[in-house]
Amino acid sequence: MGLSDIAAGIEITEQQEERGVATVDTTDASLAERLEPYEAELPCSAGEAATVLERYTAGGSVGAAGRAAGVAPVTAAKTLHLLGESVFPLGPIARDIITDLIRGKISRCDALELTRASEAEFALAMYIETHEPIEEACTAIEGVLAGSASPRTTRTDELLR
Repeated sequence: MGLSDIAAGIEITEQQEERGVATVDTTDASLAERLEPYEAELPCSAGEAATVLERYTAGGSVGAAGRAAGVAPVTAAKTLHLLGESVFPLGPIARDIITDLIRGKISRCDALELTRASEAEFALAMYIETHEPIEEACTAIEGVLAGSASPRTTRTDELLR
């Protein structure tokens, strides 16, 4: 079998077909109303959290979603984390360093130097590592983050602007 036999039937297209996750929202309550019971645990109001979610899932950056909601980008990142989105601003090795700091194995100064993170990135990473997502709130908004406009990786420079 030659290359021409292998390549037979291969088509070239100009664009890739977008395949997303199908979501169904069977609730009658608005996003803000679904978040109201968890407002005391969120770093912003339920309405602001709903705006962050809406803008973020529409394809906006964390910073843009925060600005649209009238909250600081780091508050938007904390909100998204508590609602189940992965927004860790550092890499996996830095995450291990943060874990070592939390366990008391290294000092804060050493951890900050080893991660090479800014103060804001470091503070957000510490928050994420010490605060679990709110399971009930994640369930209440189930499907909202799964149906976001596109899969993304969170970039640090977008998080804290």
